[in-house]
Amino acid sequence: MFSTSTPSPSSPTVQIPNPAAALPPGAAEEVALLLSWLKGIGIVGGAAGLVICGIMMTVGRRNRSAMAADGAAGIPWVLGGISLVSFGAGVVGAVVS
Repeated sequence: MFSTSTPSPSSPTVQIPNPAAALPPGAAEEVALLLSWLKGIGIVGGAAGLVICGIMMTVGRRNRSAMAADGAAGIPWVLGGISLVSFGAGVVGAVVS
């Protein structure tokens, strides 16, 4: 029924609609507020994560090398999470549109 090949004169083509994304009326402000709260909480959590990684590295410096290594290994994950929180809306907008 649906075909991506070149239609022949005897086969009808069907156009599949692709409407733009839209929020229900009046929901845009609430959604924007929720997203801004989540973004703020994520950034504060990321800052706390970096501080925790630093504390782990400091405490693990003497005779606890595994703790120091875990703290150092956590830094890229925290930075990746902060990046996703900060740029998430832009990335989704670029992929969806």
